[in-house]
Order: sequence, then structure tokens, then C-alpha cells
Amino acid sequence: MSDDRVITDFGEWTDYRIPGDRSDWHPLVRQFYEYWLSITPEGRLAGRQHIAPEHMVPMLSRMWMLDVHRHPLRFRYRLYGTALANSLHREVTGRWMDEAAPEIVSNPEVRDRLRFLAEAGCPTWRRGPTLRDGRDPLHRLIENCVVPLAADGRTVDIIIGVAVLFDATGREIPG
Repeated sequence: MSDDRVITDFGEWTDYRIPGDRSDWHPLVRQFYEYWLSITPEGRLAGRQHIAPEHMVPMLSRMWMLDVHRHPLRFRYRLYGTALANSLHREVTGRWMDEAAPEIVSNPEVRDRLRFLAEAGCPTWRRGPTLRDGRDPLHRLIENCVVPLAADGRTVDIIIGVAVLFDATGREIPG
């Protein structure tokens, strides 16, 4: 018997699943993920049409959103929160990710994560060193959760995330 399933390699993100125990997540990151779960229809992905920005006010300055373009797979910043833009010392809203931050797209961990989100439609969470050049030198650690959105409930057309930055000692950078 042959297995007709297509196996896709997403590097370290292949077969990734959000941890069941989220008690050690930053409260804003956990709130973001729980909100996404609450708006996600049974058996489908939530879409932008399900989001009520007024329910996300505490997260907005730390939020970013990417439009997903296909053939070739490419991402454009739809939104980049003020706390994140301040950390970069520049605004990237409206720019293509590969032009605004080529080091991000060329990083296998980031590239595979974005492909995993766009193609598998699965949420991700990460805590660790920042992976972006040009960030404020005091901003060394990051915790983020990134989730897929699909207007039709199936094909990911937006990736949205929230990020909390920390200094090298683990102290949160105010957002």
C-alpha cells in the first residue's frame, strides 16, 4: 500500500505543535493566542474578517501582520506595531519583507517558520534570541506567537503575530 501524502520539510518547524501548557508564556502572548483560538471556526482557520481590533488593544503596539503572496511565496508587511518599529528604528509597514529585512528571509529558521505558517496553516510560538539585524542593541530576547489567517478558512492569506521584547537579563522592554 502506498502513502499518497505529500510530506513537506519545514526544517525545525516540521510537525511543530503549540505547547499544551502555556502557563510560562508572557500574558500578552498568551492572550493573543487564546483570542485567535476563540475566533477560529470549527475545522477551519480564522480570517481577518473574524478579528475585532478593539479586543486586541493591549497588543497592538507589539503586533505585526504580513500579507501572504504566492508564486513565488513572498510576504508584505501590512502592519508593524509602534513598539516593534521603535525597536528597529524604522517603519516597515507596506514594504516587502525580503526588501525591508533580507537577513530575516535568508535565515532558515525564520524562512521555514513562515513557510510552515503559510503552507501548513499552523500557529507557532517561540522564545529566544532576536533574529533580526538592526534592532535596538538592548533588545536581545523575544517571545512571540504567530498565527495564520485565511479569508476562505483554508488558504492562508495573512500571517499575524505579537512579540514581546526583553533585554539580555530577561527584563521586559515596555511596549
